[in-house]
Amino acid sequence: MPTEYWRSPETIDRLNRLERPGFAAEFLRRNPDYRRDFVRTQRRIARASVDAETARVSLARRWGLRFRP
Repeated sequence: MPTEYWRSPETIDRLNRLERPGFAAEFLRRNPDYRRDFVRTQRRIARASVDAETARVSLARRWGLRFRP
């Protein structure tokens, strides 16, 4: 969803119905620091300057993320 819609009444209503994991994902998606970190991580992976799994694990640790196996 483009950032210009983030404050629309429809979006607010949808956010109010989210459970914790969904709300957390939306929070991160809107967080400019996380977005920059994510893009930086993806670029490092694309340049092969870091192992993809290592980079993703590092990103997850920095942001307190946990993924289901």
